[in-house]
Amino acid sequence: MSEFAETAGSPLPAPAAHSQTLSRGIRVLEVLAEADEPMSIIELAAALDVHRSIAYRILRTLEDHGLVVRNPAGLVRLGPRLAALARGVSRDLQATALPVLTRIANELGMTAFVAVLDQGEIFTLVSIEPRKAHATVAQQPGTRHPLHRGAPGIAIQSGLSAAQWAALGLPETRRSEAGEVAALGYASSHNEVIPGLSSIAVPLLVPGESPASVAVVYISSLHSPTDIGAVLTAAARTIVAELG
Repeated sequence: MSEFAETAGSPLPAPAAHSQTLSRGIRVLEVLAEADEPMSIIELAAALDVHRSIAYRILRTLEDHGLVVRNPAGLVRLGPRLAALARGVSRDLQATALPVLTRIANELGMTAFVAVLDQGEIFTLVSIEPRKAHATVAQQPGTRHPLHRGAPGIAIQSGLSAAQWAALGLPETRRSEAGEVAALGYASSHNEVIPGLSSIAVPLLVPGESPASVAVVYISSLHSPTDIGAVLTAAARTIVAELG
C-alpha cells in the first residue's frame, strides 16, 4: 500500500498510524499510577486486555528504562526514572510553586497543590503536606480525576473561554459553580473526589502553561472558606508574578 494519498492530483501524507506497543506501554504506566499497590503481571495483562506474554515484553522494556521496577515477589510498581522525567514537566511552574505551596500548607495545616488541565482531566502537578498536623491528606503528584469533579476542576473551568471549553469535547456541561468563582473568589467542593474530604481552589492562569488551579484538600479546618480562598488567591498572584 502506498504511503501517500492522492488529493486533487497532489500527493499528501497519509495519516500516521499509532504505535500500539507504545500506547500499551503508556497505558501500563497510567494503570500503575492509579493503583494503590504494586500489581502482578497477570493483573496488568487483564487491565490491558492482552496476553500475559505481551504484557511481560512491555514490562521488560519499561523496566530496562527504569520506568517500572519489580519487588522480590514479582509485583510491579512505577520506577524512580519516571520521577526524574516528571521533574521536567512544567519545570518553572513546579519550582516557583513549591515554596509557595509549602508556606500555604504549613500556614493552613492542610495539603496544598497545583492541579493542571490535561486532556479533559485534572492532573496534580506538585503537592506539599504540612509539617505539623494531626491528620493530613495525601495528594500525590500524578493523581488524576475528571474535570467536572472537585474544586480544582471548577476553578479551572471558570478560567476557560467558550472556545476552550468547546475544544475539550467533553460530554458534561460546564459546572454552574464555575460562573460563581469570580464573585466568591474561590471554588469549593465536599465529598466529590474522595468521600469525607473538602477542597478549595482558585484559578492559576500562567501565560504559556496549561490552565491550572492552586488548591488545598483537608478533612476539617478552623479556617473559613473565605479566608482559605484569600490565601490561595494571594498565592496564585505570587506564582504568576514570579513567572512573569
